[in-house]
Amino acid sequence: MRYDLRCLSVPLPEDVEKLKYYGDIERLNRVIDLKLQKDIPEALKERLRLEKEIMALWPRAYPHDQEAALKKLRECFGDFSEKELDALRNDDAVEWAYINGEIHYKNNFLGNLLKTRPQYANRALDPAVLKDAKEKSDFLDHIMRRMKEQGELNARFHIRMEMTVQPPEERKMLPVTAQLPLPIEYTQVKNFQLLSLSHPDAVIAPSDYPQRTVCFRAVPDKPFFVEYSYETHMRYIDPDPEKVLAQQTTFYTEEYAPHILFTPYLRMLCEEIIGNEKNPLRKARKIYDFITTKMIYSFMRPYMTMPNVPEYGASSMKGDCGVQALLFITLCRMAGVPARWQSGQYVVPGDEGMHDWAQFYAAPYGWLFADPSFGGSAYRDGNEERWNFYFGNLDPFRLPANSEYQHEFYIPSRHLRYDPYDNQDGEAEWDDAPVPPRNVDTKLQVVNMELF
Repeated sequence: MRYDLRCLSVPLPEDVEKLKYYGDIERLNRVIDLKLQKDIPEALKERLRLEKEIMALWPRAYPHDQEAALKKLRECFGDFSEKELDALRNDDAVEWAYINGEIHYKNNFLGNLLKTRPQYANRALDPAVLKDAKEKSDFLDHIMRRMKEQGELNARFHIRMEMTVQPPEERKMLPVTAQLPLPIEYTQVKNFQLLSLSHPDAVIAPSDYPQRTVCFRAVPDKPFFVEYSYETHMRYIDPDPEKVLAQQTTFYTEEYAPHILFTPYLRMLCEEIIGNEKNPLRKARKIYDFITTKMIYSFMRPYMTMPNVPEYGASSMKGDCGVQALLFITLCRMAGVPARWQSGQYVVPGDEGMHDWAQFYAAPYGWLFADPSFGGSAYRDGNEERWNFYFGNLDPFRLPANSEYQHEFYIPSRHLRYDPYDNQDGEAEWDDAPVPPRNVDTKLQVVNMELF
C-alpha cells in the first residue's frame, strides 16, 4: 500500500497519542480501526493509517527490558547498578520507550553510550573500544592534512553489495523485487563502471537519478548482488566569507513536508542562531556551530517513527548523522541558504557503514559540504582543525547514493518502504507486501580501495 507521507504533519488525536507513548500497541490499533470507520478528514485517516505502520516498528526498535539492559551493561563494564542506569535515562543518555507500560531500551543503546560518553568508553572491559576510536580519529586527521597539503585527494573503489532474502516457507517461491543502491554520478563521483550482476536482466537507474538503484526481480533462490567501481574526487576548499558574492541563488530553499518544514519553533531557533547576519557563508557556519557544539550524537530509532525529524533533533538536542544533516538543511533553507541532502555509505575497508551528510551553496564557491556528525565528533575530541574541516569539505571515503530526501525509486515501490526517505542498504518487497527487515540481510564489501 502506498501512503502520502506529508500526512505525518497531521497531529494525532490525544487518545491515540496517549496509547502510543504508553506502548499499548494492541489497543492503539483497535482505537485507530474504530476511528477509520467514522466520517473524519482524509488527511487524518491517512495519518492514522501511517501510525499503525509506525507502531509496528516500535517493539523491534526497543527490544531490551530493564533486566536485559542491565545484563548487557554489566557484561561490558563489570559493576553497573540499576540506579546508574536510571540516572542515564533521566539524562536522556540512553534511548528508551514504553512497551505496554514497561521501560524498554533501544537495540543499540550500549553502542551509543560507548560512542558518545568517553567516561563509559574508558570503563569498558574490552580495550578495543578505545583503540578503534583513536585509530579512526588518527586516520581522518592524516587524510585531512594530506588533502590540505595536496589541494585535493581522490579515491578509487571496487564495491560489492549483496542482499540475501530469506522468506518464510510459504513464500519461498514468490518473486521478490529487490533494490540495491548505486553511486550517483554527480558532484564528487566519476568513472562509474558496472562490473557484475547476479541477474543480468536487472534494471539500472539513470546515472544521475536522485535515489539511484539497481532493481532486481526474481525468486530469491540465490543472493542478489552487484559489483562496480567508481572514483571520488575531492578538492580542499578554505571558504572565505569576505569573498562571498552579494548575489546568491534561491534554489533548494523551499520546504518539503513532512520533515523540511519551517515550524514556529525552528523559526525561533533559526532567528536565535543567525541574529542579524546577512552573509550566507557565515549563516551556514553559525548553524553548523550550533549543531556540532550543542547537540549530542545519538543513534535513532527508524525515522519513520518520527513525524518531524529536524524538530525532534532541535527539541531533544540529540540525533544521529541524518537528524543533524536534516536540521542543518532545514535551518539553512530557513535562513535563505540553499542546502540539500547527500547520503549513502562511509566506505573504508573494515569500517563501512551507513552515513548521511549535507551540502550547502554559496557563490562563488558553489556547492560545499557539511558533515555535522563528523564535525561534532571532532569538536568533542577537542580537535578544532578537523571540526573546521568538515564545514566546507568532506573526506573522499563516501558512496553517495541519494541526492534527494524522500524520493521515489526509478522503479517505484508498490508498498511503504522500511525507510521511505533514504536508501543506504536496500529494500525488498513481494507483489502483495513488503519483505520485513528480519527476512533481509544486506552486506557491503569494499573489495579494494586506493588513493590517488
